[in-house]
Amino acid sequence: MKLIIIGIQGAGKSTQGNLLSERLDVPYLSSGHIFRQMAKENRWIKEILASGRLVPDKTVLKIIVEYLKKPEYGKGYILDGFPRTVTQAKEFQNGVERVIFLDVTDKEALWRISGRTSERDDETLAAIRKRIELFHQETKPVIDYYKKQKKLLVVNGEKDIEKVFAEIIQGLNI
Repeated sequence: MKLIIIGIQGAGKSTQGNLLSERLDVPYLSSGHIFRQMAKENRWIKEILASGRLVPDKTVLKIIVEYLKKPEYGKGYILDGFPRTVTQAKEFQNGVERVIFLDVTDKEALWRISGRTSERDDETLAAIRKRIELFHQETKPVIDYYKKQKKLLVVNGEKDIEKVFAEIIQGLNI
């Protein structure tokens, strides 16, 4: 199964992605993790992430498509944090079956993130606020794009972890 999980930072994408990975026996892949690893060796990407801006569409597409060519993604994947723009969604032709939108308010996301212990450069208050702003500007239209394709599953991400997971399982009929 090829799934995408979309949601604002702090929505629970990695938590639900890992649970789904276990349930479906397909790998979970976080685009944020990929770029944070790359930032260790690439100053340009490090600066983009630290500022809260988005990595350019062409760069993101090239990296994600290349990653998904690895054998472990042959029978499916759960992809978190991609696509973030309509351009990325339209150009990504990888057989996406469903898109799960974990819907949480900005306030809830900020509360969750503030409770984390993190040493990540991209979790400063300024970077988080910028990413939330970009989510509303750039990623909300992606949700509409997948809704029109009838691939979107909207889940209330503010419930507890088990209830969110149960709603996803029910919505995917698995």
